[in-house]
Amino acid sequence: MATSRTSYGKLQRDRAKKERQQIKREKRFDRTEPEEGGDLEEEVDVAPVRTVSTEDILERVAELHRRFDDEEIEFDEFEEQKAALMAQLMVD
Repeated sequence: MATSRTSYGKLQRDRAKKERQQIKREKRFDRTEPEEGGDLEEEVDVAPVRTVSTEDILERVAELHRRFDDEEIEFDEFEEQKAALMAQLMVD
């Protein structure tokens, strides 16, 4: 039995959803950019952003799984730390 094709309405909803996501992404990006003409000396006080390699994050996740499997940490702590690590992963 053949599967039915996606309806035109669903395609439109998906496109609208992607457009809204793109607009939100652009707004977040615009908020993080410094205003033009701003004093650069004021921005020096901001702590530098430390980038962590993907391999390092994945190693930390593996270590976290090992600690959870060995019952060194509770499930809630495991989930919290895992979510924090996954948030650091950059997705292309």
